[in-house]
Amino acid sequence: MDEGETFQEAVLKLVMRIPKGRVTTYGRVATEIKGSVHAARAVGQALARNPRPGVIPCHRVVRSDGDVGGYSGGIAKKIELLRAEGIEIEGRRVKNINEVLFRFSSVETG
Repeated sequence: MDEGETFQEAVLKLVMRIPKGRVTTYGRVATEIKGSVHAARAVGQALARNPRPGVIPCHRVVRSDGDVGGYSGGIAKKIELLRAEGIEIEGRRVKNINEVLFRFSSVETG
């Protein structure tokens, strides 16, 4: 997090780095910003207040078990957006999560 930046600003800025056709998890975003997965719920809350969901791709953040999680436009819309980017969804889960998982840094594992 940059000095003077709010947690929400840091989350939204980081989510902008997730490329089309890839997803990451709430926990990975939390770890990248706070160094701990324990801020994952706060990441979800920050994304729920995304002022520009058409610009800031918060739909690319999912739960660690592959469940799509929530979305301000509704879960069906989130699934539609992910599928439009080539993400395979089965039920409410990203089918091939390990293949499409975006990692923010080369030192990140798992």
